[in-house]
Parts: sequence; structure tokens; C-alpha cells
Amino acid sequence: MKSKSSKRKYWLYTILIALILAINSIVYSDISVDDLKVEYANQYSKFIEVDGMQVHYRIEGEGFPIVLIHGTASSLHTWDDWTKELKKTNTIIRMDLPAFGLTGPNETADYSINTYTTFLDQFLNEIAIDSFHLAGNSLGGNIAWNYAAEHPIKVNKLILVASSGLPTNKPQPAVFKMAKMPVLSNLFLHITPKFFINKNMQEVYADYKKITDNLVSRYHKMALREGNRQAFIDRARMDFKQGSKANFEKLKNVQTPTLLIWGAQDNWIPLYNGKRMDSIMQNSKLVVLENSGHVPMEENPKESLDVLRSFLSN
Repeated sequence: MKSKSSKRKYWLYTILIALILAINSIVYSDISVDDLKVEYANQYSKFIEVDGMQVHYRIEGEGFPIVLIHGTASSLHTWDDWTKELKKTNTIIRMDLPAFGLTGPNETADYSINTYTTFLDQFLNEIAIDSFHLAGNSLGGNIAWNYAAEHPIKVNKLILVASSGLPTNKPQPAVFKMAKMPVLSNLFLHITPKFFINKNMQEVYADYKKITDNLVSRYHKMALREGNRQAFIDRARMDFKQGSKANFEKLKNVQTPTLLIWGAQDNWIPLYNGKRMDSIMQNSKLVVLENSGHVPMEENPKESLDVLRSFLSN
């Protein structure tokens, strides 16, 4: 018969092996850009060097240009549904921002709004676009209105979809908190399970049934793009000073005709922020989508697109 000590060791080894197997099952290695290109680049995909980065972008359609900027942890693919329709009447330009998508991290690990705004101007200069409508979601919205404030002549109309830039007066999403904690952020570099991505998507979607396996896989694989996890951590640790007086004044000075699109069920940047942004801006209109969360253009593309078209036609 086995002694109690032997039994205890047996169970400890069993538990240890189970833990190792469990950890191995959720450890994901980085995915190379070349491998991701096979699945997520297409005939419209191009790459251009901007500030040392190979920036992934697409230009589709003909007509007056509309530039689309995605949000945190996303990619240019978030605008797929809008692009399919808008390219029938306009030239649609979208890119993967530094730290995300196929573009990946920048060399300086500086992901301030000022750096992003400078990047956008460099990118648009490289592709020779100097007059356009500008739309952005979340982080992309923050970049967009800062760009419009700095380059008012270039931006014809501004579209902000659940834009950041004002304090939310609520706790940060768990993924940002985790990225700021040394131990957890180190785990994040290696353990990025698919269910974790799915949980985050449930926070930004109002209707969970619209979260497909393909959608989760895309977000998951883009997060695993080599360098993107470290870039996410670097960005999360930056102080964006969204409540600064200078930030309010800059937003107030935007004169460009602006459409604010907000999901009534946005849990990341609540509708209160949209109403406050509308009250601060001088030439804005707020439209609320009752059944949308944080990414209306992805969750409810037709409804949000109808709102956009009405705004552009006036």
C-alpha cells in the first residue's frame, strides 16, 4: 500500500501536470506578418513605409475620399461593411494603425495621440490625399478630431463613432487594467486565450449573437501579430490626459461639420460622453443608435451607414 506521503506526492504531481497542460493549451506564440497576410490581406492591400513601419492600407472605389480610422485592438477590417457600400460612390481609404493589425508596433513605443496624429498626416501625405471626409471609431475618433483641429482645411466633414477624448468617469475595461500590471502584463505576452478576446467583444457589442467565430478569430490573430501584444501594453501604460483643459479647448475649437454616432448600449465609452462631446463642439450633431454598443459600424452597419449617408448628403 502507498503511504500517505506517497499519495500526497502523487496528487501534487498530478495537479502540477494538469496545470502545465492547462497553461500550454492557452499559450499562443506570435504570428508572423507573412502568415497573417495570407488570411487578412487581399487584392486591395498595399504596404507603404511611414516612419520606419510597413503600414498596411487599402484604397477602394472612386469619388471624393473618405478616410476611416479604427479603434484600439482593432484593424481596418472593422470597416468592411461600410466599405462595401461606400466604395460605390467614394474612394475609401483605411489603414492599420501603429500597434495594431498587420502594421504592428513602431520603433519608439510612443502611442500618444500627438504621435498618432502626426502618423496620420505622414501617411496621407505619402499617398497624396489632401482633401477628404474623416471618420474614426473610439481611439480612431480621438485621432480624427485632433487631426481636424490641427488641419481644418483638409477635413471636409468629420464623423466620430463612439470617440474617445473625454474622461468616462467609470473604471477602465479589464484588458487595460491588466496591461498596466507588471505580472499580468507579462502573462498577457504569452497567454492570450481566445475566450479572453471573446469576453472583450461581449463588452463592446450590445447583441452577443452577432459575435461570430470568424470575428473572434480575426481579433485574436491580429492580437498575436508579432509585436502587437507588447505594443498594446506600451500604449495602455501611457497617460492620455483626457481630462486636460487644453484637450477640452482643442475639441471646442473644431469647426468642421461633425457627426457623432453613439450606441446607447456602449459600455466602454458611454452615451453620456457623446452628449457631452456634442455640447462642447461648435458644429456637431449627435445621433444615438439604440441597439448598438461601442462599434456600431461593425455591429449594425446598415443602420449606422444610413445615418452617415444622410449627413454626407446635406
